[in-house]
Amino acid sequence: MQDEQPQVHEIGNRTYLVADVEPLDVDGVRTLAVGTALWGLAFLMLLPFSGRLQDDGHLWWLWTCVAGFGLGLVGWDYCRRRKNARQAEATL
Repeated sequence: MQDEQPQVHEIGNRTYLVADVEPLDVDGVRTLAVGTALWGLAFLMLLPFSGRLQDDGHLWWLWTCVAGFGLGLVGWDYCRRRKNARQAEATL
């Protein structure tokens, strides 16, 4: 039978209590999907203003959105594959 006392860690002159809670099941897939969608939305919202952005020297804003969207797709695919691999490993 496990003792019900919380874990105590002393670091330097401070004492920390560690709560006995289950960790969140966060794999990053949803976070990257939302972030990627927001970069895509930002691109679509800036697209009608591309002429004004170019006149003001801020056309790089559009390319930043494209880069964020592209990197988000790569990261989303990586996290999705990692999640699937971890689930397959857990079923073995």
